[in-house]
This record gives sequence, C-alpha cells and structure tokens, in this order.
Amino acid sequence: MKDFFTGLQFLTRIRLVEQNDWSPDSFGRSVKYFTLIGAIIGLILAGLNYVLSQFLPSHVLAAVLIIAEIVLTGGLHCDGFMDTADGVFSGRSRERMLEIMKDSRVGANGVVAFGLLLLLKYSLIIDMTPTMLFAALITMPVAGRMVMVISITSFSYARPEGMGKAFAQYAGRATLGITAVVAIAVVAALGIRASISAGGAVVAGILTARYLANVLGGLTGDTYGAVTELTELAVLLLFVI
Repeated sequence: MKDFFTGLQFLTRIRLVEQNDWSPDSFGRSVKYFTLIGAIIGLILAGLNYVLSQFLPSHVLAAVLIIAEIVLTGGLHCDGFMDTADGVFSGRSRERMLEIMKDSRVGANGVVAFGLLLLLKYSLIIDMTPTMLFAALITMPVAGRMVMVISITSFSYARPEGMGKAFAQYAGRATLGITAVVAIAVVAALGIRASISAGGAVVAGILTARYLANVLGGLTGDTYGAVTELTELAVLLLFVI
C-alpha cells in the first residue's frame, strides 16, 4: 500500500497518509498503480458530474468538471503540457528546448497551447449526452495514465537526471502489463464506445510520445504530463465522433 499511496499522493492532491519517504525507487514502484489511480480520478469526476448535473446548466457543469480535474491533480500535467509546448515550439536546438522546459516560467507558446486545450475540452464535454459523459469521465484519466506508463517504460529519458528518471529507472518489467490489465478491465466495463475511444486515444498518445522523443532525444517528466493531457483530449474527441 505504501507504493500505491506514493503514486496517489504524487498524481493527485488526495492525502490519506503522511509520507516523508519519497525515494526514487518508491516513485518507480508506484508506476504500476497509475491506471488504478486514473480510475479513482475518473470515478470522482463522474460522481461530481452526477451530483452537480441536477443543479447546474450544461455549460457551467463542463467548466466545473475541467476545473475539478485540475484541482484534483494539482495542475501537475497542465504544467508539463505548457512547459513542453514552450520548449518544442520554440524553434531552438534540442539542448535549448530542454533548458526552456526546465524553466519554471511559462511562455507565450505554453499559454496559447493550454488555452486551446481548455477550449477543446470544454467544447467536447458540453456536446456529450449524460450517458456518454459518465463513461468519458472515467475513460479519460485511465487512458491518459496508461499512455504515461507506456512513455515511462518504453522510451528513453532525455536528461541525465531528473524526477521523471526515477519513474523510468525503477518501474520494473511487470509494470506495463499490470497497468494494461487494470486499464482494459475498467474501460471494457464501460462499453464498446469507451473501449474504442480509449484504444484510439492510446494510439494517438503513443504517436505523440514518439514524436516528442524524436524531437527531444527522449522524454522528460514534462512530456509525460503533455502526452497525458493530449490523450485525455483524444478520448473526448473520439467519444463525440
């Protein structure tokens, strides 16, 4: 359970136990729980949607759900998405891109990209029926964390050191299989639309990770967040299509 709580308290703002040991190997071992944590995030969002849909109009509910996910995750993946956009779209050398991504300040590319991401998420959520939205809210974070695990376990790390490297170094060989079984079980229970949307989104996420790895010479913690956000967007898009 210690490794599960490490992953839960890193990927979300849910605090169930007090932890002072954040060792690299503990981070790595927590990766096998990422899709389960994604399912927990999805269930919270789906429950929130069920309760608030009784009182709020659809356009307000869509905004609240987007805000709720950001609050629940502490904006962790949003930060990675913006940093990645700043670096990749800078038009600089590979080394300079990595330097830009490491900078704590957000540039114009990151702000514009994140604004477009929020606009697309809002537009897709507001266009869904209640039944579709319930399944999409659970599928979205599960597929996103599945691609994150694939990125961690299947691509090289772009920097000689960094927090993201601990995940890649200590994840273990069985991690990908464990997370895939959990993801498939959760998504299959949600029906054929969820299964197709999740499958297509995971493929899109892998292609995005491969593109970023080619540009940067590997992946980083920021790109893990970026591919997670883009995979979630792909899930919503495929649900609507």
